[in-house]
Amino acid sequence: MGRILEIRDLRTYFKTDRGTVKALDGVNLDLNEGETLGIVGESGCGKTMLALSILKLVPTPPGRIVSGSVTFAGTDLIRLSEDEMRRIRGRDISMIFQEPMTSLNPVFRVGEQIAETMMLHLGLNRRDAMERAVDMLKLVGMPAPEVMVLDYPHQMSGGMRQRVMIAMAMSCSPKLMLADEPTTALDVTIQAQILDLIVKMKEKTGTAVILITHDLGVIAEAAHRVAVMYAGKFVEYGSVKAIFKNPLHPYTSGLMASIPTMDEIGPVKKKLAVIPGMVPGFSNVSRGCRFEDRCSCRIKACGKQEPPLEERMPGHLVSCWLI
Repeated sequence: MGRILEIRDLRTYFKTDRGTVKALDGVNLDLNEGETLGIVGESGCGKTMLALSILKLVPTPPGRIVSGSVTFAGTDLIRLSEDEMRRIRGRDISMIFQEPMTSLNPVFRVGEQIAETMMLHLGLNRRDAMERAVDMLKLVGMPAPEVMVLDYPHQMSGGMRQRVMIAMAMSCSPKLMLADEPTTALDVTIQAQILDLIVKMKEKTGTAVILITHDLGVIAEAAHRVAVMYAGKFVEYGSVKAIFKNPLHPYTSGLMASIPTMDEIGPVKKKLAVIPGMVPGFSNVSRGCRFEDRCSCRIKACGKQEPPLEERMPGHLVSCWLI
């Protein structure tokens, strides 16, 4: 199984009136063919910005990728022109955005939007592309795809719109799919169906997946490895089994402790654990550990120097002075 994606020291900054916002501040990442990597963390940690940086969709100005490399299938995407990136987006790398209602064009039928991708990247004529759009909707479990292909986004439920987004993302059999919180706005039953669909589509095509979420349950179900992100950096990285069994970073432990469990249901009510405070603004992060001001285990070293992300157990990396 070969390497499909390598990210080295990726930094994406935004110039604002209050100073420089370091949305990504030295991210390193490896992804193999056919693998699913989960990226988890609170809102505002930089997860979506990582996906946008991979596709070079960072809004410029005020943002820009200031350094680093994103090597996809042997090519550094950072060095490519906008025209070269357009040929890669949708064909080799696709993305499922967080809210399909704002990602789909409301004035075009969903079939036309799926077909447009295939006409652009695969060179199909309109008739063949529409026929394949029907096939893709059937593949993602859409009822009556021959009818649904003629519907507009507002005529569909949230789960149906998300299936359309998956059909569009998989229509050109990409090598890499970025799924940005694809189940956030859906109820639990539909969420399970969408996750199962992503897993099945991935297994069928061999597509590698980066699954972005704030839900550890989603990661446990669908991912092989997990990267825990905080304030623009990874603080823990390893296999799902290793991190769920033995989380090493206090932030990871805090995220897991905040999940209610079945054994807490009963006559004795337990208070749900929370991580105090909020994710710091990226323009005023600590010069030491970024989690220091919210960590109950902090020591003097935490405020003086940022701990490196190092391997503390085989295949298990963590950024913490306590480990």
